Amino acid sequence: MSDGIKIPRHIAIIMDGNRRWAKQRLMPTGYGHKKGFDSFVSIADVCGKLGVEYLTVYAFSTENWSRSAEEVDTLMGIIKNSVSSYIPRLAEKNMRLRVLGEMHRFDTETRKALEDSISSSENNTGLNVNICLSYGGRADITKAVNDLIASGKTAVTEADITNALYTSGMPEPELMIRTGGEIRISNFLLWQCAYSEMYFTPVLWPDFGEEQLMDAIKWYSGRQRRFGGTEGEAKK
Repeated sequence: MSDGIKIPRHIAIIMDGNRRWAKQRLMPTGYGHKKGFDSFVSIADVCGKLGVEYLTVYAFSTENWSRSAEEVDTLMGIIKNSVSSYIPRLAEKNMRLRVLGEMHRFDTETRKALEDSISSSENNTGLNVNICLSYGGRADITKAVNDLIASGKTAVTEADITNALYTSGMPEPELMIRTGGEIRISNFLLWQCAYSEMYFTPVLWPDFGEEQLMDAIKWYSGRQRRFGGTEGEAKK
C-alpha cells in the first residue's frame, strides 16, 4: 500500500472483551460473544481486501473449559450456529477456514459444523482464516513434541517442532493484536509469536473494526523488525 503502510502476511488476534462489552450494556454474556463473532467476520473481510494471507484468531482456549457450564454451552451454540451460517460467506470471499486446537473435545454437532465449514472451503485460494478453538500454546508445543517422539525421533530441532505445530506450513505472525486492554498473550501461539510485533489496545473486541485494524497496521509499519540483530542487519 501507499503512505509507507506494510501489510503483514499473517495477523494474529486475541479477541478479548466480549463479556465486558455485554456487561456495560446490561446484556447477557452470550450477546457479547455473538457481537464478537460479527466483528470477526468484518475483520476477516477487511484482511481479505488488504491482501493479508493468514488471519488467526483466538476464540476459545483450553482454559476456557473451566468457565461456567452455562457460558460454555452458550459459546458452543454460537460456534455451531455461526460457523454453519458462515459457509456461504467463505465461498463468496474465497476464504479457506481451518480450526487449530483440540476438536475432539467438542460435542458431535459442533464438531460436524466445524468439519463441514472446513471441507466446504478447502479449495478456496484467498485469505486463510484460522480459528483457534480449545487451543493453548503450551498444549500445541506438547502435542508437537509427543507426535515427534511417536514418529521415532530421539532428538528434535526447532524446525521439527515448527513443522509439527497446528500452524505447520504457515508463516509466523508478524503482527499480534490483543483487544480489551489486557497486556499479556494468555497462552496464545507461544512458539509462533516469538518475534511478532505485539499491539495492545483498550478497545473491546465487539467495537474493533476497520479503523482500529488500520491503526494497528500503521503502528506495525513503523516498527523496525530486527529478529535479535542490529538495525543494519535487519535491513539486509
